[in-house]
Amino acid sequence: MEPFVLGWREWVALPQLGLPALKAKVDTGAKTSALHAFSIEPFGPIDTPRVRFGVHPVDYHDEIEVWCTAKIVDRRQVRSSNGQVEQRYIVHTPIRIGGREWPVEISLSNRHTMAHRMLLGRTALEPQSATIQPWSEYRQEKLSYDVYSSEELGAPSRRSLRIALLTMEPGNFSNKRFIEEAARRDHVIEPINTLRCYMNIRSIASAVHYEGKALPNFDFVIPRIGASITAYGAAVVRQFEMTGARVLNSAQAIVQSRDKLFAHQLMAMHKLPMPDTAFASSHHDTDDLIKMVGGTPLIIKLLQSSQGKGVVLAENRKSAASVIDALRNAEASFLVQQYISEASGQDLRCLVLDGKVVAAMVRRARGDEFRANLHKGGFALEAKLTAEERKIAIKAASRLGLKFAGVDILRSAKGPLLLEVNSSPGLEGIEKTTGADIAGQVLDYIEQGAYRARPRLKKAA
Repeated sequence: MEPFVLGWREWVALPQLGLPALKAKVDTGAKTSALHAFSIEPFGPIDTPRVRFGVHPVDYHDEIEVWCTAKIVDRRQVRSSNGQVEQRYIVHTPIRIGGREWPVEISLSNRHTMAHRMLLGRTALEPQSATIQPWSEYRQEKLSYDVYSSEELGAPSRRSLRIALLTMEPGNFSNKRFIEEAARRDHVIEPINTLRCYMNIRSIASAVHYEGKALPNFDFVIPRIGASITAYGAAVVRQFEMTGARVLNSAQAIVQSRDKLFAHQLMAMHKLPMPDTAFASSHHDTDDLIKMVGGTPLIIKLLQSSQGKGVVLAENRKSAASVIDALRNAEASFLVQQYISEASGQDLRCLVLDGKVVAAMVRRARGDEFRANLHKGGFALEAKLTAEERKIAIKAASRLGLKFAGVDILRSAKGPLLLEVNSSPGLEGIEKTTGADIAGQVLDYIEQGAYRARPRLKKAA
C-alpha cells in the first residue's frame, strides 16, 4: 500500500452526513476529532439516541446550512486546545480523504470562532498509519465548495429524520401507522398534542413552545388537525412554517379545505364539476335556496363538518325549511346542495399524494343510510378510477394547495362530481380495502423532501 501522506490541512468528505467537501485542520496534538456544529439537539429513545445538528460547511460563509443526523455513541468531556473542558456528543461516521475511506469518531462542538470547520485528531489517523508533513498542505485530492451550489451534490445519504406529529389522538390507526413506518425506517416521530402548543410570535426567532420550553427543530411536521380545532391547529402549523419547518400540508391549505363555502367557491372558479350548491344568510331566501339546487330531496351541510357528521338529507320542502330555519336560529353556517339520487349512497374516496392518486375505494352506505362514510357504518371496495375521476381528484387537491388529501367524488348521470376534499384523511379504511401502504408512501414523500432540502441558503434577517 502506498504511504498515506497528509499536510497540515486537507480536504475531507463525510458522505453519510451529506458533507461532500470540508477543509480540516490535521492536529496530532488533539486526541479527538471535532466538527463545528450548531443547534445540536439530541432526540429519540434512550436505548438508541440520535442527534440532529446543523453545519456551515464553507469557511466564512454561514449562509450555507446543511442539516445532519447521526446516532450518538457517547457523551464525554473533551478538552479543547485552549484548555476549556466541554461535554460533547460523539458520533461515528465514515470519513473520506483522497482514495481512502474509514470510520472515525467525531465530537460535535460549536467551533464558530475557529478557522476550520473540522479538526482531525490523532485517533482518527492511527488506523491509516498516516504520515504528517506539517510544512505542506493538501497532499491528497482537492475538493471544491462548488458542490454546495450545484447539481454535483447528487442524492444525499439516508439519515434518521426527526418528525413532529401534531395530533390529539396519537393512538388512532392512522397515527400508529405513521409512527410504526417511521420507526421501521430508523426515523423518530414525536406525537405533540396540538392544543398544548403555544406560540412566541416575533419577527426574529419565532418559536413553538410545549410543556414549558421551546420545541426543537424538526425535519418535517405531519399535521393531523381535527375539524373542531381547525383555527388553532392551523395557527400552530403556520408557526412551525415560520420557524422554517417543512410541513406535509400547509396551514393555508388546511384552512381552505376546511372552509366548505370557500372550498366550493374555489372549485367552481377552477371549473371543477360539483353538485349544485347554494348559500344564503336571510330566512327570506329559503324558498329560492331550495329551488337553486333543483328542489327536494336535498342535502344540508354544516360548514364545519367531517366524517358524515352535520350532514342531513331533507326529503321534502317542509323538512328542508324546518332544518334550515333551525340551523339559522342556532346561528350555524351551512350549505344546501343538490342530492344526486343515482349515486345510491355511494361515493369514491381518492387519496392524493404529491399530485398522484395513490389509492381509491368505493364507499357504500348500508340500508337506508345515504352517507357512505365508513364512520357511519358504510363498507368499502377497491375502486378502479376513470381518467376523468383521477384528473378531478388531482386537480382538486392541487387547487387547494394540499400535498396529501382525501378527495370524495360522486358518480352521477352527468359524470363525476366533486363532493369535498379532506386535508387529514384516515388511513384505516383505504389501507385495509386496497392493501396499499399509504403510510409508507407518505414517508417516501417526507424523505424526498427532507433529503432534497440540503444544503439550503439561510435567509438574511
